[in-house]
Amino acid sequence: MESLSTPRGAVTLRRSNSQAKLAVYTWRSRCAARRTPTRHMPLARRPCEVRRAGAQTFVRLSVIFPSLVPMEIVFTVLILLLAVAGSGVVTRLAPLPLPLVQIAIGAMLAWPKLGLHVTFDPEIFMMLFIPPLLFADGWRIPKREFFMARRSILMLALGLVFMTVLAVGYFVHALVPSMSLPVAFALAAVLSPTDAVALSGIAGKGKIPGRLMHILEGEALMNDASGLVALKFAIAAALTGVFSLRDASISFVIIAAGGLATGAAVSWLFSFIAVRFLNLAEEGDPAPGVIMTLLIPFAAYLIAERLELSGILAAVAAGMMMNYTTLATSGPVASRVRASSTWTMIEFVFNGMVFILLGLQFPHILGRALLDAHETSNAQVGLLIGYIAAVAAALYTMRFVWVWLLRWFASRGAARQGVANAVPGLRTVGVTTVAGVRGAVTLAGVLSLPEMLPDGAPLPGRDLAIFIASGVILLSLLVAVFALPLLLRGWRRGKDPHAAEETLARVMAAQAAIRAVDDVHDKECANLDESASAYAADVTARVMDIYRRRLAALGEEREPREMARRADALEFRMKLSAMRAERQVLLSLRSSQAINDETFNKLMREVDLSETALTARRK
Repeated sequence: MESLSTPRGAVTLRRSNSQAKLAVYTWRSRCAARRTPTRHMPLARRPCEVRRAGAQTFVRLSVIFPSLVPMEIVFTVLILLLAVAGSGVVTRLAPLPLPLVQIAIGAMLAWPKLGLHVTFDPEIFMMLFIPPLLFADGWRIPKREFFMARRSILMLALGLVFMTVLAVGYFVHALVPSMSLPVAFALAAVLSPTDAVALSGIAGKGKIPGRLMHILEGEALMNDASGLVALKFAIAAALTGVFSLRDASISFVIIAAGGLATGAAVSWLFSFIAVRFLNLAEEGDPAPGVIMTLLIPFAAYLIAERLELSGILAAVAAGMMMNYTTLATSGPVASRVRASSTWTMIEFVFNGMVFILLGLQFPHILGRALLDAHETSNAQVGLLIGYIAAVAAALYTMRFVWVWLLRWFASRGAARQGVANAVPGLRTVGVTTVAGVRGAVTLAGVLSLPEMLPDGAPLPGRDLAIFIASGVILLSLLVAVFALPLLLRGWRRGKDPHAAEETLARVMAAQAAIRAVDDVHDKECANLDESASAYAADVTARVMDIYRRRLAALGEEREPREMARRADALEFRMKLSAMRAERQVLLSLRSSQAINDETFNKLMREVDLSETALTARRK
């Protein structure tokens, strides 16, 4: 066993002599080349040291000043936040997929002269980033469509995952005989989860048909858990040499069902406590309620993991349960508005952090491995790249065959019910296949593989598994970037399937509003004199006119509908112009010190909220 030091800000890792020619996750340092022991280097130039003990990683950052470790962490976090913001600016200037831009920025930050390296600790990563993102996805995903497509989602999230573990696991073992079968199964398990966030960032909003996108999002929500549970059993088999299919199946059911139940219970309990005891459903400062929602995914994940259940499914279930809790549905308007904007920001920042962290790891995992292999021979470089291409091809083939079979069986059932031309569409199958993008969960899973066996020997094939998983992640992103636009080009998605129900909901809401205004008018005018009653009637007519125009714009008669829409468009332009004029006057008054900052902020917030409400109806 030889130990390699690293450049400043990198990671100290170990490898066996038998794997020296295949240096997948290691590289030579300038200190080692000069035969200069680290302990004799100046403090300001000592490398970052990492000690691994099982699954725990203890990091000591000593990049510049060892006495300012917290400052180094703060500095690194600020750089990552700046990179996330910069990626948003880049995508506005150039039509590039956001995940790919963020990975590229992360790779540039990993350039040796910049000296930025963030240790990817799988356990911390899974606890910090994954629960809030899955919670937000579970909260946002349409529940009706999710349950309508439950059969397809479960067949992809469970059936495809386990078939992928078996088929690709045996394929990898045959491709690389030096990699033990349990490690090959572990690699296939971490490669089975997909990333819907990366997919939506690459394809663009609304480009993939709604029903198919709901299936892909539901698959991504559920297959993280099934893939990581399969990884757990593969690691146990690698360490102990024992595997029982019966015990694994029973454990999976308990882990999955327990995780779902835990997440739903935690979400309901938080809402119950917040409403009954903390009075967060009443009007007041919305901040406590928003903070409560931020804590729910972490609480669900940690409690489930503590009970040895699926923390990932707990976070998903907690998010899905939020649609049915009092805190989210019956709370004050300010809390819902604040929570929506807060979660939008959290999703953007955390997703950006995830992809930038991926980019930071790729140069050290892929680039250094290929450079070290190049020093051995060009054939070694070709062999490593061939491993990535072969495993990716096996994954795509498995996914294509599975999806085609699912659609074929579905079409047979539709044909028996008298549906004509019920054949599986190759374009739909192709989009579903290419949409199987791998992401950060794959990298976190493969990095969680233990380094040592119980007898102290290195786990054979671990470095190669990390290299292949990283290469497949990058390759799947690139394939989706170039193939999805070609597959989606010219795809007729038809009319919006939700347009009719949206129109019906708007009509019913407007009718309810008119009835409520009429009831208030009757109550208010009961004890008024003639003059006040006439004034109240005028106010009532003006308010009702707003909703009557909405009904006319949504009506079936063409001429009144067109007139109402032209009137709405003219009113929109007038109101928008008026609000912008208000904003300019407020800015000039504040600049001339005619009003103070408190008055300015109060009035500006009123204008901003009015404009937000006005523009939201136009989307």
